[in-house]
Amino acid sequence: MQKAFGKKSVIFMFVFPAFLIYTLFVVVCVIWAGYYSFFDWSGVGAKTFVGFKNYIDLLTTDTVFRSTVWHTLIYTLINVAIQVFGGLLFAILLSRIKKGRVALQTLYYIPVVISSVAICQIFSKLLSVTPTGIVNQLLSMINPAFATMEWISNPNLSLYVTAFVEAYKYLGLYMVIFYAALIGVPGELSEAARIDGANVVQEYWNVRIPYIKPVIVANCLLVLNGSLRSFEFSYLLTHGGPGNASELMTTYMYKQAFSSMKYGYGSSVAIMIVIICMVVGFLFRKLTGGGEDE
Repeated sequence: MQKAFGKKSVIFMFVFPAFLIYTLFVVVCVIWAGYYSFFDWSGVGAKTFVGFKNYIDLLTTDTVFRSTVWHTLIYTLINVAIQVFGGLLFAILLSRIKKGRVALQTLYYIPVVISSVAICQIFSKLLSVTPTGIVNQLLSMINPAFATMEWISNPNLSLYVTAFVEAYKYLGLYMVIFYAALIGVPGELSEAARIDGANVVQEYWNVRIPYIKPVIVANCLLVLNGSLRSFEFSYLLTHGGPGNASELMTTYMYKQAFSSMKYGYGSSVAIMIVIICMVVGFLFRKLTGGGEDE
């Protein structure tokens, strides 16, 4: 088996289908969007070539786009903090539990398999003001003013609430990945640490977590990539509002292309999203050593 998988023809046979699908549905689409970004086009009818005008307007006069970039970065940081580091914390707790571990794993993983639409509907009801949702009802026991607390329609909170909802959905996914990595740490390392007098915290901080650093880096990269391209949670919960308070780059692109019928301008936003994702991913890999420890 090892000899067969060492052949280039066998490797090509397995890699080519995935490469073909990726090329057709990602690379070709990006090139096509780049082509449309040089035109003033409503999506139907004749196209007018404008060169780099869409990009110049986007980077110099479009203040909304600049705010969406900032919102997306904040959104991404929140997701990394909750999904990666929260998932790691839950995985550590699971690795210490002896009874009921499978039940807890299943409970934490349930949001991952529920659709994004259903998750958004659930949180819309939980955070509702009219009628008063469960969250406000519980908080009103502490302070009656919380009964009318706006969460989704509050311009100061909507972005953070939206980021939290997405982080909640995918937390269980990264918890499972981290848990699998933690139980794969050789027992001799932990035993040696305990013999040297390390307590539980020191054992995880100095032995287990450094051992799974490649997994942490990979998960951070996955969350970065997913959050920078996130669309459905902002659109379903707030539609980018109120105003542009929770507008992300992707929702702004969608509105420009399909609501304002500026397909060429929306395509230029799409290309900027691709560029920003690539730059952030490249910088992250450089800062984390480019996977040298892997």
